[in-house]
Amino acid sequence: MMIEIFGIAILAGIVGAVLGLGGGIVVTPALTLLFGVDIKTAIGASIISVIATSSGSAIAYIRDRITNLRVGMFLEVATTVGAITGAFIGGLVAPNVLYMIFGLLLLYSAYAMVKKTKDELPQEVKLDPLAEKLNLQGEYYDKALQKTVKYNVDRVYGGFGVMYGAGVISGLLGIGSGSFKVMAMDVFMKLPLKVSSATSNFMMGVTGAASAGVYLFRGDINPFYAAPVAIGVLVGATIGARIMQRLKSKTIRKIFIPVMAYVAIQMILQGVGIKI
Repeated sequence: MMIEIFGIAILAGIVGAVLGLGGGIVVTPALTLLFGVDIKTAIGASIISVIATSSGSAIAYIRDRITNLRVGMFLEVATTVGAITGAFIGGLVAPNVLYMIFGLLLLYSAYAMVKKTKDELPQEVKLDPLAEKLNLQGEYYDKALQKTVKYNVDRVYGGFGVMYGAGVISGLLGIGSGSFKVMAMDVFMKLPLKVSSATSNFMMGVTGAASAGVYLFRGDINPFYAAPVAIGVLVGATIGARIMQRLKSKTIRKIFIPVMAYVAIQMILQGVGIKI
């Protein structure tokens, strides 16, 4: 069983590193559906996979200057404050309502991404005044296009707002928000998709490390599952980081859109009370 979990974890690491979603989107359903693992234990292993994905890919992305550290740390403020807010309003807002709202938001974002599938890079992006003050714009060398890509950052307040909402739902419902992170940067702030994915991976490592202590204290992290997941995802994320840099943004977007639509439909169904 550990060998099988290790193999699935490698796949999860590759997917997580390429799409910026962490490995949880593969690890959690695989452990619960294929191996009959309790959902709380599966989520605990999923948190470990998020940290491992970030650790495996962050070094390569930061070294090659694809990750925008300024944007990542700026948006991390929004997710952290949002997570604290979510913890406080847990008894005031019905989770089903939030599931519906954010599920619909993800569907809209998937639709917005569909319209951008023919664009390799964002076109004619204005530099937001706040982005200019914070020096959020940047550049990176695209190995697939074999050229240096300079980019601006737009609609900073919109991206910050989405990240705050992602933090709220994460804190309230205990779910990951990698898809929201990529969406905020790609759809709202109009960063190149590779920058959005790499920066999302960096951010998830920070938030994952913060929440892992809570799961460990609760006893939801079982070393029998967490160990092969951590090692496998770390290997997969290292491979995925190399693959992502060789792919065109169009290809990554075509993979990302159905994944986002799947997560959105899952959230909406849970919002109306249909268990998956």
